[in-house]
Amino acid sequence: MHGRTPHAAPRVAIVGGGISGLAAAHRLRLLLGPDAKITVIEQSDRLGGKLRTTELAGVRFDVGAEAFLHRKPEAQELIDEVGLSGDVVHPTAAKTSIHAAGRTHQLPAHTFMGVPASVEAVRHVLSSEGALRVEMEPTLPPVELRGGDVAVGALMKDRFGPEVADRLVNPLLGGVYAGRADELGLRATMPQIATLLDKGVGSLLAAAAMMMPAPPQPRAARPPVFASLSSGVSSLVDRLAEVAKPEVRLGLPVRVLSWLGDGWRLEIGSAATPEYLECDGVVLAVPAPSARKLLHEIAPQVSAAYGKVEVASMAVVALALPPGTQLPDRSGILIAEGERYSDRITPFTAKAFTFSSRKWSHIGEPVILRGSVGRHGETALLQRSDADLVKAVRNDLHELTGIRAEPIDYVVQRWGGGLPQYGVGHLDLVETIEKGICDVPGLAVAGATLHGVGVPACIATADAAAARVAAHLLGRVRR
Repeated sequence: MHGRTPHAAPRVAIVGGGISGLAAAHRLRLLLGPDAKITVIEQSDRLGGKLRTTELAGVRFDVGAEAFLHRKPEAQELIDEVGLSGDVVHPTAAKTSIHAAGRTHQLPAHTFMGVPASVEAVRHVLSSEGALRVEMEPTLPPVELRGGDVAVGALMKDRFGPEVADRLVNPLLGGVYAGRADELGLRATMPQIATLLDKGVGSLLAAAAMMMPAPPQPRAARPPVFASLSSGVSSLVDRLAEVAKPEVRLGLPVRVLSWLGDGWRLEIGSAATPEYLECDGVVLAVPAPSARKLLHEIAPQVSAAYGKVEVASMAVVALALPPGTQLPDRSGILIAEGERYSDRITPFTAKAFTFSSRKWSHIGEPVILRGSVGRHGETALLQRSDADLVKAVRNDLHELTGIRAEPIDYVVQRWGGGLPQYGVGHLDLVETIEKGICDVPGLAVAGATLHGVGVPACIATADAAAARVAAHLLGRVRR
């Protein structure tokens, strides 16, 4: 690389082969052209990161992210770009339920991430005392964040009492972040609510009401909130790899990242027999712990900020039941933390079930569902064997639905340490990361740690990272 001419084809290394890394590879290919050498380095044995489509009883089935927000444009636009528009599917009209205080209810419609927009919306899930707390919330002194952040759980309990937090907000946030409302920050997890509070809307009830979509016009259907791909969400990653044509190096950890003065060197592979890759630009699309290690020498403040982002682990237990097995007429059930069986002794292992054959009409037979296990800090739970987790999840299913059918196939997919926790002050950490990276030439970061854990948010960070690296490389060429 030393002494390379200004017109030599640029070389970019992308560390991390998940959706963020592959979306960055695709965007860099478009920005830098066919001659650019783009290398994706992934320490596991496959591409996709938290997107994984596997075979379950002969059916392609997602055991990672199963859907994406359709209302955010980035995923749909990328799908259109790479020619997968015909594979887009939307959920059925089946509703979600929530199991809280020993009972299963339909998830209230007029709430924003569990924050009620009216007392009538949530009355059926709460005690009479809990409903009264919601009804009286607008009469409390106005919420004043004063530019600061606050834990979601603490704010909900202060304004509504414990029931809204425990029965609604915590289960929903647990589904998205594998975390707890008491540990997650308002500004990163509910930025729309925080913005309204900053503008002087002093009531959470009023803020949630302002977030509700306008009623559809007569005979007009609401646009779908979520979407997926009939061939599995990870087919987007596969197509990105086909289109971008990067060199893909699997099973190789990146151990050291070094700045050489006019470019980068990556030490990859084992410590005993390392390989070295030299390049002009780098995109780090890895979880926070890996980013912290790689940036320790290059950008200590950025590394320290990544080090403050905690991560959670979880597992997905996917079950294929015999054709004809009757699932409840709902898309799934969220389970509030601390819930127990009707014996009042046995705790639930799962935090949620998705009745996939009800939620997605394209799945069909056999009957498929998935149970999600694990919240932040529940390490002992995830150390149990696959057989033990399957047994526990089946017991939970029976307790909730009465279903005892023996699975004809199952898959246990563990997701270790890759789910970032958006704690109080998370946006300040992200600002430190992004400002610090601006001082490092030819380096950019992407991924779920930054601006959202969903697929569209990851794609947005990938686009921004690719644009930054491309601007650096194209500027060099012009000189």
